Amino acid sequence: MKILVASDGSKNALRAVKFAIAQVKGSNLKTKSITLISVHDDAGLRHAKSFVGSDAITDYLRELSDKELKPAIKALDDSGVKHSMVIKTGHVAEEIGKLAQKEKFDMVVLGSKGRSALADLLIGSVAQRVIATVNQPVVLIK
Repeated sequence: MKILVASDGSKNALRAVKFAIAQVKGSNLKTKSITLISVHDDAGLRHAKSFVGSDAITDYLRELSDKELKPAIKALDDSGVKHSMVIKTGHVAEEIGKLAQKEKFDMVVLGSKGRSALADLLIGSVAQRVIATVNQPVVLIK
């Protein structure tokens, strides 16, 4: 069982990691792994690149992802489940969907942001976009 877990460092994202750990440990399949993905949309930082350079922005987003993934990595290390990490920049839902399709994960697990249904209707949600773009089951954890 190969599970892709999107993590943004939130409490719900950590719950998603713990859910994925339980799924993998409960599976009787030979292949068991979890891949964490952290994606930051750099569209708002494109203007800043002209002042500080693209390397500085890339380093900043990498450090941010490392910080956000630290609790998830600790939980995975403690569980003994085989895992890896992918860090991307770009449109969050698109990057999650591309990786899910390319690597043929069995499941995608996301933590809920907890916005109201009205806010999601007006601005959309990453979860809604991921569900619309992948063929795999998507589990949303609150």
